[in-house]
Amino acid sequence: MLKGMTIFALKMKKMKTTDNSEKNNLHSRNLHRSRYDFELLISNCPELKTSVFINQHGIETIDFSNPLAVKKLNKALLQTYYDIQSWDIPKNYLCPPIPGRTDYIHYLADLLAETNNGNIPVGSSVLGLDIGTGANCIYPILGSAIYNWSFVGTDIDKKAIENCSKIIEANPKLTEAISLQQQRESRFIFKNIIIPEDRFTFTMCNPPFHASAEEANKSASRKISNLNPNDKKNTNPVLNFGGQNAELWCNGGEIGFITQMIYESVKYASQCLWFTTLVSKKENLSAIYKTLKKVNPAVVKTIDMAQGQKTSRIVAWTFLSNTEQETWKF
Repeated sequence: MLKGMTIFALKMKKMKTTDNSEKNNLHSRNLHRSRYDFELLISNCPELKTSVFINQHGIETIDFSNPLAVKKLNKALLQTYYDIQSWDIPKNYLCPPIPGRTDYIHYLADLLAETNNGNIPVGSSVLGLDIGTGANCIYPILGSAIYNWSFVGTDIDKKAIENCSKIIEANPKLTEAISLQQQRESRFIFKNIIIPEDRFTFTMCNPPFHASAEEANKSASRKISNLNPNDKKNTNPVLNFGGQNAELWCNGGEIGFITQMIYESVKYASQCLWFTTLVSKKENLSAIYKTLKKVNPAVVKTIDMAQGQKTSRIVAWTFLSNTEQETWKF
């Protein structure tokens, strides 16, 4: 077994399995099913200490409506569980919740195992394409740390790509695992990125949720209200997880982005084993299935996920027959 996988397995073994607070809705291999161990996290990332407090229920926590506190928590989680010693993002860029992002990686691993005799493929020969990697580079970081996979991360935002480069350079273990490419034509997703000699094991994407800046702002207001129900005067909400325009909204919203992705995927049908995307809005599934039917993939799968009160799902499709999938080299 590969070294990175061994480290991950050891951390799985050390997790508390009898904690009544275990989050059963997270994937069984997710390291974050129990309450955050703030003593451990602070020992690895001392700057987190100033953001931790005891709430009215006597439980250690942070203010999840505070973007700086959320960023500190992320840094601590990445240092403690994934051996990422240097990670930061520019102000107002998306700061992803680590547990949910980790789930996507684990469910992808299960999907790949289905065509690998039930075994999760590990190692650099597994190559993922992360569409819209953002400034945080989180999916490539997690996939590399947990399963030793290799990644190409893409984004239309030059500043985001530059920050990902800084993260990779600051963590030598990532330099061979992750490469980056800027998508210079925002109307395309795979075009300009996938070249004829490429063979990706999977693509993944967390598409923009909203169809406009106004819609994104209204969503932010609702989110902050839920986190701070006693604060009724917040008319200028700050997203606790941040986010630039391209990370939060695009013309056509989530359904428009995924529709474009599906149509483009046909052109690269033989160059990728699985195309996948998160779908945040359940009401979009019907339209997504109709579009997929038009391009006639060999298999379509929907994988349900849940993190806390939020539910989402992964939609995956492949143009390869079962026989072709089984002969794919990992």
